Amino acid sequence: MSFNRKEQRALRHRRLRQRIKGTAARPRMAICISNKHMYVQFVDDDAMHTLAMTTTLNAGKACNIETAKLVGEQAAGVAKEKGISLVVVDRGGHKFHGRVKQIVDSAVAAGLRITDKNVNVAEETK
Repeated sequence: MSFNRKEQRALRHRRLRQRIKGTAARPRMAICISNKHMYVQFVDDDAMHTLAMTTTLNAGKACNIETAKLVGEQAAGVAKEKGISLVVVDRGGHKFHGRVKQIVDSAVAAGLRITDKNVNVAEETK
Protein backbone atom coordinates (compact mmCIF):
# COMPACT_ATOMS: atom_id res chain seq x y z
CA MET A 1 0.00 0.00 0.00
CA SER A 2 1.37 3.32 -0.93
CA PHE A 3 0.16 6.46 0.76
CA ASN A 4 0.66 10.03 -0.28
CA ARG A 5 2.32 12.55 2.03
CA LYS A 6 -0.96 13.79 3.54
CA GLU A 7 -2.11 10.26 4.38
CA GLN A 8 1.27 9.40 5.91
CA ARG A 9 1.08 12.45 8.19
CA ALA A 10 -2.45 11.47 9.24
CA LEU A 11 -1.23 7.96 10.12
CA ARG A 12 1.64 9.39 12.18
CA HIS A 13 -0.79 11.71 13.97
CA ARG A 14 -3.13 8.82 14.83
CA ARG A 15 -0.22 6.82 16.26
CA LEU A 16 0.91 9.85 18.26
CA ARG A 17 -2.58 10.49 19.65
CA GLN A 18 -2.72 6.97 21.09
CA ARG A 19 0.04 7.98 23.51
CA ILE A 20 -0.76 11.64 24.16
CA LYS A 21 -3.82 12.74 26.10
CA GLY A 22 -4.62 16.15 27.58
CA THR A 23 -6.26 16.62 30.95
CA ALA A 24 -7.45 19.66 32.87
CA ALA A 25 -4.22 19.66 34.92
CA ARG A 26 -1.99 19.09 31.87
CA PRO A 27 -3.73 20.04 28.59
CA ARG A 28 -2.55 18.97 25.17
CA MET A 29 -0.82 21.72 23.18
CA ALA A 30 -2.02 20.82 19.69
CA ILE A 31 0.07 22.40 16.93
CA CYS A 32 -1.30 22.57 13.40
CA ILE A 33 0.73 24.02 10.55
CA SER A 34 -0.51 24.59 7.01
CA ASN A 35 1.20 26.30 4.11
CA LYS A 36 -0.35 29.67 5.00
CA HIS A 37 -1.12 29.63 8.74
CA MET A 38 -0.16 28.19 12.12
CA TYR A 39 -2.55 27.27 14.91
CA VAL A 40 -1.98 26.32 18.56
CA GLN A 41 -4.77 24.99 20.79
CA PHE A 42 -4.75 23.90 24.41
CA VAL A 43 -7.17 20.98 24.68
CA ASP A 44 -8.63 19.09 27.65
CA ASP A 45 -9.36 15.67 26.11
CA ASP A 46 -11.26 14.42 29.18
CA ALA A 47 -13.89 17.16 28.86
CA MET A 48 -13.44 17.41 25.06
CA HIS A 49 -13.01 21.18 25.40
CA THR A 50 -10.59 23.71 23.93
CA LEU A 51 -9.25 25.81 26.79
CA ALA A 52 -7.32 28.42 24.78
CA MET A 53 -6.00 29.01 21.28
CA THR A 54 -3.94 31.31 19.11
CA THR A 55 -3.43 31.55 15.37
CA THR A 56 -1.85 33.59 12.58
CA LEU A 57 -5.14 34.06 10.67
CA ASN A 58 -5.44 37.81 11.32
CA ALA A 59 -1.72 38.55 11.44
CA GLY A 60 -1.19 38.60 7.67
CA LYS A 61 2.41 37.43 8.05
CA ALA A 62 4.38 34.79 6.22
CA CYS A 63 4.35 31.27 7.66
CA ASN A 64 8.04 31.08 8.58
CA ILE A 65 10.36 30.57 11.56
CA GLU A 66 10.08 34.18 12.78
CA THR A 67 6.29 34.01 12.79
CA ALA A 68 6.48 30.62 14.55
CA LYS A 69 8.48 32.27 17.31
CA LEU A 70 5.76 34.92 17.75
CA VAL A 71 3.03 32.26 17.75
CA GLY A 72 4.86 30.34 20.49
CA GLU A 73 5.16 33.46 22.62
CA GLN A 74 1.48 34.28 22.03
CA ALA A 75 0.51 30.72 22.94
CA ALA A 76 2.40 30.91 26.23
CA GLY A 77 0.76 34.26 27.02
CA VAL A 78 -2.74 32.97 26.28
CA ALA A 79 -2.04 29.84 28.35
CA LYS A 80 -0.87 31.90 31.33
CA GLU A 81 -4.04 34.02 31.13
CA LYS A 82 -6.11 30.83 31.40
CA GLY A 83 -3.96 29.49 34.25
CA ILE A 84 -2.17 26.84 32.19
CA SER A 85 1.48 26.29 33.02
CA LEU A 86 2.07 22.58 32.29
CA VAL A 87 1.29 21.01 28.88
CA VAL A 88 2.03 17.98 26.74
CA VAL A 89 2.91 18.69 23.09
CA ASP A 90 0.94 17.22 20.17
CA ARG A 91 2.99 17.94 17.04
CA GLY A 92 0.18 16.80 14.74
CA GLY A 93 2.17 14.15 12.89
CA HIS A 94 4.82 16.65 11.78
CA LYS A 95 8.50 16.15 12.48
CA PHE A 96 9.79 17.99 15.54
CA HIS A 97 11.94 20.51 13.69
CA GLY A 98 11.55 23.83 11.91
CA ARG A 99 8.37 25.72 12.71
CA VAL A 100 7.01 23.14 15.16
CA LYS A 101 10.24 23.17 17.17
CA GLN A 102 10.36 26.98 17.11
CA ILE A 103 6.79 27.23 18.46
CA VAL A 104 7.58 24.87 21.33
CA ASP A 105 10.97 26.44 22.11
CA SER A 106 9.59 29.98 22.23
CA ALA A 107 6.64 28.85 24.38
CA VAL A 108 9.07 27.24 26.83
CA ALA A 109 11.24 30.38 26.81
CA ALA A 110 8.11 32.42 27.63
CA GLY A 111 7.43 30.30 30.71
CA LEU A 112 5.37 27.29 29.60
CA ARG A 113 6.47 23.91 30.95
CA ILE A 114 6.47 20.79 28.78
CA THR A 115 6.15 17.32 30.30
CA ASP A 116 6.99 13.89 29.03
CA LYS A 117 4.12 11.45 28.55
CA ASN A 118 5.47 9.17 31.32
CA VAL A 119 5.80 11.87 34.01
CA ASN A 120 3.20 11.76 36.76
CA VAL A 121 1.54 15.16 37.23
CA ALA A 122 1.52 14.76 41.04
CA GLU A 123 5.28 14.19 41.04
CA GLU A 124 5.85 17.14 38.69
CA THR A 125 4.05 19.62 40.96
CA LYS A 126 6.22 18.77 43.99
